[in-house]
Amino acid sequence: MQEDRAHLAEQTIEQYEKYVNPAMARLFRYMGLATVEWEARGCYITDHRGEQYLDLLGGYGMFSAGHSHPRIVAAAKKQLDRMAMPSKLLLNKPMADLSQLLAEITPGDLVYSFFGNSGTEAVEAALKLARLAKKKPGIISTKGSFHGKSMGALSATGRDIFRGPFAPLVPGFKHVPYGDANAVAEAIDEETAAVIVEPIQGEGGVIVPPDGYMRELRRICDEKDVLLIADEVQTGLGRTGKMFGVDHDDVVPDIICLAKALGGGIMPIGAIVARPSLWDGFIDAPFLHTSTFGGGPLACAVAIEAINVTRDEKLCENASARGEEFLTALRELQSQYPDVIAEVRGRGLIIGIEFTDGGYAGYTISEMVNHKVIAAYTLNNPKVIRIEPALVISKEDTDKAISILRKVIAAVAELKDDI
Repeated sequence: MQEDRAHLAEQTIEQYEKYVNPAMARLFRYMGLATVEWEARGCYITDHRGEQYLDLLGGYGMFSAGHSHPRIVAAAKKQLDRMAMPSKLLLNKPMADLSQLLAEITPGDLVYSFFGNSGTEAVEAALKLARLAKKKPGIISTKGSFHGKSMGALSATGRDIFRGPFAPLVPGFKHVPYGDANAVAEAIDEETAAVIVEPIQGEGGVIVPPDGYMRELRRICDEKDVLLIADEVQTGLGRTGKMFGVDHDDVVPDIICLAKALGGGIMPIGAIVARPSLWDGFIDAPFLHTSTFGGGPLACAVAIEAINVTRDEKLCENASARGEEFLTALRELQSQYPDVIAEVRGRGLIIGIEFTDGGYAGYTISEMVNHKVIAAYTLNNPKVIRIEPALVISKEDTDKAISILRKVIAAVAELKDDI
């Protein structure tokens, strides 16, 4: 069997070059990632050669419960044997059950859910619902934010490198500095329907806002009669050490956006959950915003089990404990090598290491791969490497990752003039 797989990497790279994207193929080669992922369990990915990699990327937050969690896989198999996709005409029990569960675990009086297939679809639904409810077009977002790449979500996203090639985008969006509540207050006018914000900017470089930022945004939105949308696609379901990022400030948004971890690492699913007062437009016209695949029984059954695993296995608590271990060790490294590491920041198991030079970040990722550890940049800041493993990561694997990071950072410091 091993001999049968020997040619897979070169064959797959050639297929990427011919049929996917040549630049992507070159990047995989350059980063030392020209190997084929074959199977995965927990925090480890095994390639076609049988080599195991400790996964500190976690599918950009998708694998909160780890790869191939047995309970989630079993739930998927059970529902798959019964019915995978909805008829769209009869009642869908898994979707109803998931909606109730989300109403129970989300903050405050968030009740009604809509389901799509991704984070960007969740953001699209939230933006449409906000405009429908307030009958105004204006949306305030933040610089450095990432909300997705469909046209509405891209209009909210706060980085020109992604926005520019597709201009003109959806009108009515303003971008203000992240972490500055006063800037939000000043940007609100009579046309503003909502403010959309991430409790932590993930792709922006793991930017943690000042304490009380979300509370102040909630106060401003209440005072100015605009909606607060919390984009929890990356921070939701335990990533920050609490079930939701807004829980650190005890804030109830008007709409919350979820995806990534909601699919349990098995299925794509996105969702919004909103206050009942906003749902009147969808009640008057229940087919005004729909999704053919959204809310399918298979995806919903998996999401239910993913939430149950998060609670039963105390993944929020583990994220908090393991995250503190990472942060403590990484801040010691930053203190030891300030000319290599500019800053370490994060909360729970969403952590960013900002290097003083983008080349140092690239070299670190490459060397970590050589040590069989997977990590990656944040999308909006190539100087920042994210640490975002599955929330099931053990102390043993945390210690292993920290030990390897110490070796790699020491090597960067020694070779930095040549990198």
